[in-house]
Amino acid sequence: MQIIRINDIDNVAVCIEKAEPGAELTSHDVSVTATEEIPAGHKIALCDIRKGEGIIKYGFPIGIAREDIKKGQWVHVHNVKTGLNGQLEYTYSPKDEKTALSTEKKATFMGFKRPDGKVGVRNQIWIIPTVGCVNGIVRALERQARALVGGTVDDVVAFTHPYGCSQLGDDQNNTRKALADLISHPNAGGVLVVGLGCENSSIETIMPYVDNIDNDRVKYIKAQDCGDELEEGMKLIEELIDHAKSFERVPCDASGLIVGLKCGGSDGFSGITANPLVGRFSDLLTAQGGTTILTEVPEMFGAETLLMERAVDRDVFDRTVSLINNFKEYFESAGQPIYENPSPGNKAGGITTLEDKSLGCTQKSGTSPVCGVMEYGDRVQNKGLNLLSAPGNDLVAATALACAGAQIVLFTTGRGTPFACPVPTMKIASNHDLAKNKSNWIDFDAGPIVMDKTIDEMGQTLFDSVMDIAGGKKVKSELAGYAEIAIFKKGVTL
Repeated sequence: MQIIRINDIDNVAVCIEKAEPGAELTSHDVSVTATEEIPAGHKIALCDIRKGEGIIKYGFPIGIAREDIKKGQWVHVHNVKTGLNGQLEYTYSPKDEKTALSTEKKATFMGFKRPDGKVGVRNQIWIIPTVGCVNGIVRALERQARALVGGTVDDVVAFTHPYGCSQLGDDQNNTRKALADLISHPNAGGVLVVGLGCENSSIETIMPYVDNIDNDRVKYIKAQDCGDELEEGMKLIEELIDHAKSFERVPCDASGLIVGLKCGGSDGFSGITANPLVGRFSDLLTAQGGTTILTEVPEMFGAETLLMERAVDRDVFDRTVSLINNFKEYFESAGQPIYENPSPGNKAGGITTLEDKSLGCTQKSGTSPVCGVMEYGDRVQNKGLNLLSAPGNDLVAATALACAGAQIVLFTTGRGTPFACPVPTMKIASNHDLAKNKSNWIDFDAGPIVMDKTIDEMGQTLFDSVMDIAGGKKVKSELAGYAEIAIFKKGVTL
């Protein structure tokens, strides 16, 4: 097999390897002769396609032919344009059957049970600044405090950001919610909140946003009120470490696991291997009573109806419509095009239009019902598959998943990236070459799906790997010491 035809009605297929002119390419049910060089992961026309006709992939239109395309030609940005345009109206038409996996064997992992009922997969000390002015202080505290790590305490991590002051309205509220979400996160066995003292988002302002404040777990320092903020900060961190050391890993039911689903640097294989594999994981976890969260709203455009028809009820459908249309209004209010996507790296990897990208991206949601829809900064309330309002930007979206309560983020990629958000960020390669060449970044290789493995075979393997990570196995970015946050900026700066 040299090409993959994803759906029987597709008029394009994906080349597994680079095709040379004259090469005879075959799949299980179709064959075609390449008329020009076509890169791996890119599309080849399976029949003549006239100008103005739809390009069909995944069984859905991914764009419109700019010109006549002959059978065997390369199909990409030079001869295809998006078919998306403006906001749409949607009709509530749920599927008669919402498929979901069932399971008899209950899965467990070794996690940290918190007094408030939440479960952590790490037992770290987090240092969180209320305002960017104290970033230097929290970094200095991080460097000093790491010498104290031991026992069941995994690490001390400071999360710097440039916000917390000179913000207004919803933009300022987003920052407060995001910081409060991190303070409440169960992966932190202890949290030191560091304020300056004169900022808009002060300690006193942020704390009402925090759930179930435990004064043994959360400590505060206001730099302007201290003689030596580093000395005072270290005293508090020592107290937090002593508290966090009281927690031990114990067996935890998989139903307590919340996993964020994210893709970045996607390529032409992402929608064939890594993303549907993560979709299978999502179905397996939700069948265990666990929770998954899909975000990147702009990368739902063009595939949103596939999510809407899986809404568990009319209310979730209406909220999904608002999720999509509100994000389109966000683009329009800034005077920017709604469909300025995919990125240069996506195009180099074989993704042609936003529809192409979105139909691949939403595969991460699997087939389970959509049970909840969240605004940015909300914490997940519903078991099962949830949708979260956040942009496609890797750092911002992954941070939003952590803020929503995800203890782990699964990050699929065809191009590779080293970054990590506040929680373990598992990198899943869409192709074997990436997994081989960037083994210091990649945690799981989904590439064999185009060779000799099926999604069914690899789905359980991925599930077991995630359970191992939940139980303490470090991902590559953790071993490298990478962890950062990026808060969604949605307003003016004073």
